[in-house]
Amino acid sequence: MNDGFGAITIGSVEKYITDEAFNQGWMPDISTVESTGKRVAVVGAGPAGLGCADVLVRNGVKAVVFDRYSEVGGLLTFGIPPFKLEKRIVLKRREVMEELGVEFILNTEVGHDIQMSDLLHDFDAVFLGMGTYTYMKGGFPGETLTGVHEALPYLIANNHKVESWESDDWPYIDLADQNVVVLGGGDTAMDCVRTAVRQGANRVTCVYRRDEENMPGSRREVWHAKEESVRFLWNRQPIEILGDSKVREVRVVETQLGAPDARGRQQPQPVPGSEQLIPCDSVIIAFGFRPSPPDWFADYSIEVDSFLRVKAQHDSAYSFQTSNPKVFSGGDMVRGADLVVTAVFEGREAANGIIDYLEV
Repeated sequence: MNDGFGAITIGSVEKYITDEAFNQGWMPDISTVESTGKRVAVVGAGPAGLGCADVLVRNGVKAVVFDRYSEVGGLLTFGIPPFKLEKRIVLKRREVMEELGVEFILNTEVGHDIQMSDLLHDFDAVFLGMGTYTYMKGGFPGETLTGVHEALPYLIANNHKVESWESDDWPYIDLADQNVVVLGGGDTAMDCVRTAVRQGANRVTCVYRRDEENMPGSRREVWHAKEESVRFLWNRQPIEILGDSKVREVRVVETQLGAPDARGRQQPQPVPGSEQLIPCDSVIIAFGFRPSPPDWFADYSIEVDSFLRVKAQHDSAYSFQTSNPKVFSGGDMVRGADLVVTAVFEGREAANGIIDYLEV
């Protein structure tokens, strides 16, 4: 069908089919599924948790999903900008899952509003899908200056503003008429630069320490950002954010790619005498995220590795079982920040492991 107007993408076809099915009233039918009487607590209503709950309920296991936020979806709802993902899609998913029998208990943080001991006592198993929310710092001077923002709070606050969700926990960060520098080259950085453009920033510059070929973000997102007049400075590594009480400029050094590291990625090496200053009014740090295991993990023998990722066995008798036999985990908090589809897959695989564990 590539007739000169461009190919029709598979994603567009799938979206049309799904939307049309819902418009015609189609819903999943589990009327023949018999209840096993088993109950599983799912901690986290992000992609991994939703994937897990979906498989559980289709196999006759009652899934009760707990989340600290006011709506389901995790970063799908609160982190990804509306211009990339319409929030009605996630809300529709909640409607479908509730009709299947999944129960959502929101505005409830495990370890604060309800204790893990209660979940282990009241449920036959627990799934942890709490994602990665601690941002990685650059470790250079000036990161605490006024005008320096973390990527995730910036995006979450903007989503609350755009969707008219009232919340004192996420004060809106308005970058209108400002010169903005975003540090990082992943998809979160692309979300930040494109959000700043929509807020009416005067100029938006993305600084990344490798070249365009080796950036981790989506090529499509970079293309969109360029179309929206975002300026990219490749092979630039930030070494200092300058200012008195408020950010004034970012000092960077040019880099060249050196030998590959243990993962096969070429490491950027500073070029002597190549330092530059980039004037700006605000800086957004988007270096990625790492898991944030709560202190109570140790109380329930839930082990993490040196990168603070939950240890979950992929190839054991019960997929994604942790060091606590009754607790399973999957998604970003097991493998680190990754794709949405990967988190969904691991949540579903963990559900299968739970079903085997419960012998249903």
